[in-house]
Amino acid sequence: MAQETLNLKKIKDIASQLAGQQGYSLFDVACDKEHTGKYLRIYIDTDREGGITLDDCERYHRAVQPMVEDYDYDFLEVCSPGADRPVRDPEEARRYAGSLVDVKLYKPVNGSKEYCLPLEGMTDSEVMLKLGEETLTFDRASVASVRLHPDLSGLDEEE
Repeated sequence: MAQETLNLKKIKDIASQLAGQQGYSLFDVACDKEHTGKYLRIYIDTDREGGITLDDCERYHRAVQPMVEDYDYDFLEVCSPGADRPVRDPEEARRYAGSLVDVKLYKPVNGSKEYCLPLEGMTDSEVMLKLGEETLTFDRASVASVRLHPDLSGLDEEE
């Protein structure tokens, strides 16, 4: 059977519908060409305490694989967006307002290209961070990435 050209819009539609049926939400779909081949990565998320588990990824992978097997890719990965997930838009920023984020800039501002501060908010044109009683505001075009800062404080080295 001939493989269909990878159409991320169609795959997102398939992945989103299946995610909803299984009690997840679709975070993103990406196709990355690497030296070993073309990777189709589907990122699923949940509001459930503890987030996405390996069992969730396996369950979803088994269900989605037959639905996308006719598309042109070499490897299928189902993943969580991770503890350091990107904050991509104002809606996600509202969800994570007050959370510590790592912001990377394309060019230094006040002598730094990286900031780790609480997220105050985001608009289509700005990212706002809380610095004590002040607000640091960056133009979105100058921001390379905004990611949640992973909270590893609950992890113990000794069990």
